[in-house]
Amino acid sequence: MTAIEMVASDAVPDESSGEREIEFRDALREAMSEEMRRDARVFLIGEEVAQYNGAYKVSRGMADEFGERRVIDTPISESGFAGMAIGAAMMGLRPIVEFMSWSFSLVAADPILNNAPKMLYMSGGQFGCPIVFRGNDGAGGQLGSTHSWAVEGLYSNVPGVKIAIPSCPYDAKGLLKTAIRDDDPVFFLESERMLSMKGPVPEQEYLIPFGKAIVRRAGRDCTIASWGRPVNFCLEAADALAKDGIECEVIDLRTIRPLDLDSVVHSVRKTNCCVVVDQSWPFGSPGSELAARVHAACFDDLDNFVHRVHSADVPTPYASNLEQEYLPNARRICEAVRHATYRA
Repeated sequence: MTAIEMVASDAVPDESSGEREIEFRDALREAMSEEMRRDARVFLIGEEVAQYNGAYKVSRGMADEFGERRVIDTPISESGFAGMAIGAAMMGLRPIVEFMSWSFSLVAADPILNNAPKMLYMSGGQFGCPIVFRGNDGAGGQLGSTHSWAVEGLYSNVPGVKIAIPSCPYDAKGLLKTAIRDDDPVFFLESERMLSMKGPVPEQEYLIPFGKAIVRRAGRDCTIASWGRPVNFCLEAADALAKDGIECEVIDLRTIRPLDLDSVVHSVRKTNCCVVVDQSWPFGSPGSELAARVHAACFDDLDNFVHRVHSADVPTPYASNLEQEYLPNARRICEAVRHATYRA
C-alpha cells in the first residue's frame, strides 16, 4: 500500500461540509495551546511571544493562560535562547522555539544544526532533544533579501532533523501537534503570507503523521509535487491547465524530512511525467534531490525528464512585482508542465 492510499482518511475537510474555518495563525496557536494543556513540559520561548502576543499574533492570549514561566519573552539573541532551549530539552522539557523569521535562525546555526540534531548520537542515546523550532520561512511581503530566506534548501542537508512545511491551516495544526510530541528536533517552516489564510480545521483532536504525502488534486497527465505555500500555486496552475485538457495530479509532501518518495513514484508511474515545485533556490535544493530520486526510481516510466520550478537564483527582490515573478508562481508552473508533457 502506498502512503497516498494510507492517508486517504486524512483528507482535508470539504469546505462545503459546514466545518468551521479558522486562520492559519489560529491553527498554530490551537496546536500549541492544546499540547501545553496536555503536557506540562511544553513551553514557548522567543522574541515578543508573551507581552506582545507574538510578532504576528500567533501566540495571542497564550501568556494570559499559561503565565510567564511557560510563555517566555527573550532578548534579540537567537543563538542564546535557542541554545538555552536545547539544554532544557536535554533535561526533559519540550520547548517550542519561535524565530520571528527563519532568516534570523542563521545566527543560531551552531546550536540548531551542530548541537540539537547530533545530541542523541553523540551522547550514545543518553540525551535526546525533543524540540520544535518554528517561524516564518520564505519570501514575505516585500521584506527584502535578508529577511526572505527559504531555509529548507540549507537545513535539509543535515541528518537528525525533521522538517515539516504546511500548506494550509488544517495541516498547520495537525503537523505542529505531531512535531511537539516528536522526540527528535523538528524544524517547522511557516509562511508569513499564509498566516491570514482561512481553511477548515476540525475542533476535535487530530494528528498528521510525518512522511505521508497527500493528493490535493487527482490527475492523469502530469504529477506536480510540492510542499508549503507553493502547493497553492500548483493548484492554481492545475486549474488553469485543466481548461486546456491537461489534468495534473498535485501531491503535497507535507514533510521533506522524512520524504515520502513512494507516493510520488506511485503517481509518476501513472502519469509518466513529473514537475517538482520548490520555493528554494535551485542549486542543492530539496527539489533537486526529489528530482534525482524520481529519475532513479522511474527511469523507465518517464516520458520526459523531471522538470523543476524554483525561486529564481538571485537574492529575493524587494519590489512587489519582482518578488512575485521571483517565486514559483502559477504561470511558471504551467510553462514547466507544458514542456514536460510535450509530445513531438
